[in-house]
Amino acid sequence: MFKLLRYLREEAAICAVIAPLMMILEVSMDLIQPKLMADIIDIGIANQDISYVILIGEEMILAAFIGLIGGIGNSIFCAIAAMKMGEKLRQGLFDKIQTLAFLEIDKFKTSSLITRLTNDISQVQNMVLMVLRGAFRSPLVCLGGIIMAIALCPELSLVFLVAVPMIVIALIIILKKSFPLFTALQEKMDRINTVMRESILGVRVIKAFTIEERQAERFGKANFDLMNKGVEAQNMNMILWPIVTLVMNMSVIAVLWVGGNMASHGTIAIGKVMAFVNYLIQIMSSLIMMVMLVLNFSRAKASADRINEVLHTLPSIQDNDSSGGMKGFDIELKNVFFKYNEHSENVLTDISLKIKEGEKVGIIGATGSGKSSLVNLIPRLYDATEGQVLIGGIDVKKIKLKELRENIGLIMQDNIIFSGTIEDNLKFGNCNADRVSIDCAVRDAQAYEFIMEKENKYQSLVEQRGKNFSGGQKQRISIARSLIKKPKILIMDDSSSALDMATEAKLQSAIKARMVNCTVVIIAQRISGVMDADKIIVLDNGKISAVGTHKELLRNSEIYRKIAVFQLGEEVLLIG
Repeated sequence: MFKLLRYLREEAAICAVIAPLMMILEVSMDLIQPKLMADIIDIGIANQDISYVILIGEEMILAAFIGLIGGIGNSIFCAIAAMKMGEKLRQGLFDKIQTLAFLEIDKFKTSSLITRLTNDISQVQNMVLMVLRGAFRSPLVCLGGIIMAIALCPELSLVFLVAVPMIVIALIIILKKSFPLFTALQEKMDRINTVMRESILGVRVIKAFTIEERQAERFGKANFDLMNKGVEAQNMNMILWPIVTLVMNMSVIAVLWVGGNMASHGTIAIGKVMAFVNYLIQIMSSLIMMVMLVLNFSRAKASADRINEVLHTLPSIQDNDSSGGMKGFDIELKNVFFKYNEHSENVLTDISLKIKEGEKVGIIGATGSGKSSLVNLIPRLYDATEGQVLIGGIDVKKIKLKELRENIGLIMQDNIIFSGTIEDNLKFGNCNADRVSIDCAVRDAQAYEFIMEKENKYQSLVEQRGKNFSGGQKQRISIARSLIKKPKILIMDDSSSALDMATEAKLQSAIKARMVNCTVVIIAQRISGVMDADKIIVLDNGKISAVGTHKELLRNSEIYRKIAVFQLGEEVLLIG
């Protein structure tokens, strides 16, 4: 929890210093009030001195207004400090997530990262707000009240020797039991976010298969588990309230009993007994506030631990001291093995291949044969488990990530476009691209026609996840986005699957003309997309089954020949 205080800086740090000072002002005024009230009773009323009563009354009103100013000032500065810290913490966590490799993101899961960015940070933010308000007020009131009460009547102060230890012991016992419950509660929150996210993103599938009731039951179970764990955690905490209330009420009764007997014997003034009761209530109220703070701290600590887990995770893929620049753009894989985590099986097994700079290479194979996994190793979205991936004769692990990825255009299977405008999405490839470059890339990507048909052209709005565009349109915008980047290596991971054959043929022709001196790697399900490649790699169960041109593979590869016959018919064998 305290590790996150480094985000309490600049304006937030200044406000965090001013807030306690304002609180000291408020507490001082609160502690004066019972003493002034005792003076009114024991001196003013006892002597029937109305002018003294009015004078002390005016002092009480003045103290109340000064306390009000302190309280309002404290609340304002607390809010600013907590909100500013929350802003910086959210930004810091978001920036950290952006540095994580796919491996870490797969480990944490998207729904959990969203929970940590939202709910967990809100818990920490609220805790900071309560600490700046209550963690200073409660100890000050408690300590000040005890000092004032002892000064008022040492005999009655013996009640604190029994009351305070009872509350502290109960607090320690319950805290030990509640902390694991709040950790589990946040995990249940992750689960409900996962189900909710899948249900919202997959709403078309849910409706198509009419499984609304099944999804509702799934969400209901996650929701019920969250509720159950929440009740369990809160019940454990709520046990403290009746304990503290009981101790406080018993303490008041003890003070009134002993104080009443002392007053009847004339050893203490009635006003002092009343003042002592007020100090006792202030002390017990501050103890209740501290209990509440500690209970909230247990939940905030669980959230802080989850946030720190992400912040302290070292990205598995990052630059090292020996990272340098690129010297060429030919690609080589040497005895590469790859699996997504230590518990999974190899997705790629002993892959060795060379792609010369300027070559156009096709990769084809059955679903799950490892095509996407192979090309993901080139820009270091993942690192090979064994073996080497080299570009220009240099291991990609020794190339600066920024330079590596700036020279690679990767068009993925899942064509994500972002909310904003079409131009915003296109400029992801190059934020300084001019209109001529954009037009040229869009034409080559076969997207110019449908963009120009829109009323606002490049300024047409893109809704979340591009839901107002068809699959083929999103693919073409994604392709144009990478072409604007002008990469030295272009990787197309089944990125034209939603296009019709004629559009795909135009696209392939345009890319061939545009990327004359660049390396192009194309993953395709359709042989028509790779037929004219300089060489085609056939993958089968994570291994290279065959390498060659279209004609060579028709003669030498059974797998390729079956795919070709299935897609193009028996006549392809005669042409080959």
